[in-house]
Amino acid sequence: MLHLSENKKAALKQLSNEDDVIAALAIDQRGALRRMLDGFGADTDQETIEEFKSLVSKELTKYASSILLDPEYGLPATKVRDDSAGLLLAYEKTGYDADTPGRLPDLLNVWSAKRIKEAGADAVKILVYYDVDEGDEINDQKKAFVERVGSEAAAEDIPFFLELVSYDANIEDAKSAEFAKVKPHKVNEMMKVFSDPRYQVDVLKMEVPVNMNFVEGYGDGEVVYTQEEAKQAFKEQAEATNLPYIFLSAGVSMDLFKDTLKFAKEAGSTFNGVLCGRSTWKNSVEVYATAEGDREETTLEWLRTEGKANIEALNAVLKETATPWNKKID
Repeated sequence: MLHLSENKKAALKQLSNEDDVIAALAIDQRGALRRMLDGFGADTDQETIEEFKSLVSKELTKYASSILLDPEYGLPATKVRDDSAGLLLAYEKTGYDADTPGRLPDLLNVWSAKRIKEAGADAVKILVYYDVDEGDEINDQKKAFVERVGSEAAAEDIPFFLELVSYDANIEDAKSAEFAKVKPHKVNEMMKVFSDPRYQVDVLKMEVPVNMNFVEGYGDGEVVYTQEEAKQAFKEQAEATNLPYIFLSAGVSMDLFKDTLKFAKEAGSTFNGVLCGRSTWKNSVEVYATAEGDREETTLEWLRTEGKANIEALNAVLKETATPWNKKID
């Protein structure tokens, strides 16, 4: 069981729905969002990105328990979110230097856990790319990085969400069958590493431990895992940590993400919610970028209809599949 201070428990309550399940919306994308907007011919300046994030926040936080934003483009969006929605702020710089080995993380220069708390956030989030089989000269840097943020968050008595994304330093394509074969090992072992109390993580934001496109009966191509093998990976993931953990959507379709959550439940997963990003709102990027006439109203109309439907359908699945995080807290 994880021990949390009363302030941290209250913050987690604010980030959760009435069932103590985190049903959060993520739009802390920066480089990825710029590329999406650019792909449809839209401007990618500060004002445009801030406006798009604000529209998503204004409309969709009515249906989500909380929202994850970034301080670089997301601060205006924090101010228009629904009063009931909690707030997480990302503390890391977007992306990594592809010319330097190890996908090393870095923090935003003029931010700290204290400043994130002062900005009204209920939690601090960082993203770390991690390959458990990479050398200590790389991984020790990442461990120290997480320790620093964990200490900052603990000093401010604010929950620390750690997002872990797996990779293999020797496999270029993370969507390939080759990587799918090693993914359960990569995901579940890194989960064990950062569940150690020394990192002071309160909630893990995790990938599912398999690529569902390669699960028997789910994908159209090669089968890497039988359903039983995939279920075993989910079961081992649940056993890998005593911490609350939530799933990221990794940009898959909403239908596949919902099917994945159902599959996880059947497998015995004890996940405690989601932080769902592009699966919820990505189709609104094209609507926003190509709108004729009133772009704001056109985008809001999509968010009020399809965007709302996406979140409500996901909330219904969470009702059936997610475990309340309070069962892991003393």
